[in-house]
Amino acid sequence: MFAAASTSFGPTAASAGAYRRVGVETDVGGASPHQLVALLFDGCIDAIVQARGALQQGDPKAKGQAIGRAVRIVDEGLKAGLDHEAGGALAADLGALYGYVALRLTRANLHNDDAALAECLHLMQPLREAWSRIGSASEAR
Repeated sequence: MFAAASTSFGPTAASAGAYRRVGVETDVGGASPHQLVALLFDGCIDAIVQARGALQQGDPKAKGQAIGRAVRIVDEGLKAGLDHEAGGALAADLGALYGYVALRLTRANLHNDDAALAECLHLMQPLREAWSRIGSASEAR
């Protein structure tokens, strides 16, 4: 069940370029599709945390760069990597959630809205934790 989930909702080999484009700073060449998705979640969460820090410090340039990175990760990595055919309703729901997160991040940037950044972090962290548990369960097999 978990192995199917990681292949149905994770990236294809053609998606590997997206990981490089969105600024995940690691060697993606040897990573499994499951590990690539984990790296995207980590990068997105890190970028949101950086954006919140920059907002609190009054650094609009750093805030904008961090939010831009988070949006690219969500749109070009996580959302683009969904397999809607194999993933069905779950992939559609995740796609809608990722679209919402990208919209909230953009609005947070425009309006210096820390609450929106906190909301995005609150939405992405449980997904990252669940993704990690899926990897742990499939490795135990």
